[in-house]
Amino acid sequence: MGIVRILGFMLVVAGTVFLVSAYRATGSLSERAMETLTGRYTERTQRDLAIGGAGVVGGILLIAFGGRRRR
Repeated sequence: MGIVRILGFMLVVAGTVFLVSAYRATGSLSERAMETLTGRYTERTQRDLAIGGAGVVGGILLIAFGGRRRR
């Protein structure tokens, strides 16, 4: 297993951690109040959701296409 695939796995894990923590934050009282008043989550929660999603997608792409050798 190449270094690129290992990096991909690490990126998937880090992205998943961001997604889980942001998802748990969406259920908090302050987030629900902010969403009710403004119609969206706080900037931090939105940022964590975006970083987590990008990390998971990027990690999957690295795992799928990152370790190929050129001939």
